[in-house]
Amino acid sequence: MRQVVLDTETTGMDPKEGHRLIEIGCVELISRKFTGNNYHVYINPEREIDIEATQVHGFTWEDLKDKPLFIEVADAFVSYIEGSELLIHNAPFDLGFLDAELGWINQQLGQQRYGKIADYCKVFDTLAYARRRHPGQRNSLDALCKRYEVDNSGRTLHGALLDSEILADVYLTMTGGQTTLLLGGESDELSGDHQGLLASTRRVDSQRPALKVLQATAEEQTEHYAKLERIKKKSGGSCMWLDMENPSGESNDVAPHSG
Repeated sequence: MRQVVLDTETTGMDPKEGHRLIEIGCVELISRKFTGNNYHVYINPEREIDIEATQVHGFTWEDLKDKPLFIEVADAFVSYIEGSELLIHNAPFDLGFLDAELGWINQQLGQQRYGKIADYCKVFDTLAYARRRHPGQRNSLDALCKRYEVDNSGRTLHGALLDSEILADVYLTMTGGQTTLLLGGESDELSGDHQGLLASTRRVDSQRPALKVLQATAEEQTEHYAKLERIKKKSGGSCMWLDMENPSGESNDVAPHSG
């Protein structure tokens, strides 16, 4: 499965007010592993950048006047994401800008050259997913980094590629995967922007003793399922753990256990 973690930076908050993209950063995952085949581009927005936006990402129009226009990179970008599943934190924001940029190209050319992003790939909103997992809690990227112990110490200013790399780590951890862990015998031949990840990698000793596995007692299982039921009630009738084990949606009056 090919997934592309995507983030953008912009001149302001709303493309309907004429705001434009200034940066796109993408990180490729195949079968939940970093490939190093990333996509990153700065874009000339052809307009000034709101001071509030500059305070977030640090760029002014003067910094970007020598960069390509979006129309010059659109083909390469669409080819890169096509057929993938896009992972985006607060997807409506980024998709709004990307769809607007593609729409403006259609207007300039006087023809329907591009469709919307959803015509080229699936979209998974990590913010919506995090809100379902952690109802009533803060689910910004920084908050998720703290919750899942993902290092975001390099994030003094927002940057599309850096934020995509961080979001990839958060997504893999949040959905039950490992990110910077290499087991003995695995290749650590990585290329491009992913080389920096190796510096923080901890290699597990393949000769270490086997980990001791403790089975939950019947009492612990009962307490566990009682808590899941409370989560389900507080989140409006949805609990992913219960849904996976009990697709019919019926309440777990008695915790399942073996033996």
